[in-house]
Amino acid sequence: MSASQGARKVGIVGVGKIALDQHIPSIEETQLFALGALVSQRGIGRPGVPTFRSLGEMLAACPDVEAVAICTPPDIRHGLAREALAAGRHVLLEKPPAATTTELRDLVAAARDTRRTLFATWHSQHNAAVEAARARLAGRQVRSIQVTWKEDVRRWHPGQEWIWQAGGFGVFDPGINALSILTRILPFPLFVERAELLFPAGRDTPIAASLSFRAPAEAGLREAGAEFDWRQEGEQTWTIAVETAEGTLLQLSRGGACLAVDGRVVAEEAEAEYRHIYRRFHALIEAGESDVDAAPLHLVADAFLVGRRCETAPFVW
Repeated sequence: MSASQGARKVGIVGVGKIALDQHIPSIEETQLFALGALVSQRGIGRPGVPTFRSLGEMLAACPDVEAVAICTPPDIRHGLAREALAAGRHVLLEKPPAATTTELRDLVAAARDTRRTLFATWHSQHNAAVEAARARLAGRQVRSIQVTWKEDVRRWHPGQEWIWQAGGFGVFDPGINALSILTRILPFPLFVERAELLFPAGRDTPIAASLSFRAPAEAGLREAGAEFDWRQEGEQTWTIAVETAEGTLLQLSRGGACLAVDGRVVAEEAEAEYRHIYRRFHALIEAGESDVDAAPLHLVADAFLVGRRCETAPFVW
């Protein structure tokens, strides 16, 4: 019997690009879970896997599905996660885990009350290079931080209108990945000091953003900023540069997959983030624990709170 045959069954809610590209292949490769059901309003399915139009239908028809991975747009995740937890299922949330910080706090309480695992995933945190950077920065003062996160929205979100609607996060949909790395590797908290948010005419969410951060005085931080942009064509840029007080330069590139220290690569891994996520989810369920890191969502919320809104040219697909 293969590992997957004796594994817990998991259902995927929302069968879009990220579910097809990452979640389903990771479930199949790690074999810690078996794909037990799909929920797709568009009826997207896979041979041999039952497909339902709603989570309620799946919960009623598949009592043997012990866990669900919610891969929908963020504005409806709270209700779905609540429904799954109330039905006694463990819940994995794609990033960002909810549309608001209050929703996420409510889900933490619901998971505690139902004694089920809640795992708010930040896939970029699951790179080996990110953990290597965290270890090297432990207990150190940091002089400067510069985040450059620029990609092509047409390549990664083709035709997805929800990202431009209120609650869709806009450029913070990828930008929150960088923030999740920062909150993981830094030995001190960051605070959004200033933000400039660039909104395309007629859209509810920003296409670009510039952030400035501050930290507690004891951190030694002199300057810190982030540049997010969804208009970059050609080569995509996902880098974080951190200079310590001693002058050591750490640079994470390729979205956190590679770490160089003073120009020398010290940690690198082929794409395996979502494989690590499902291993972590399995371990949390076995231990009866939850893992909910709210810090990246808080930073995005703070950027909207203190940010200055600027209008730019309309965006068209």
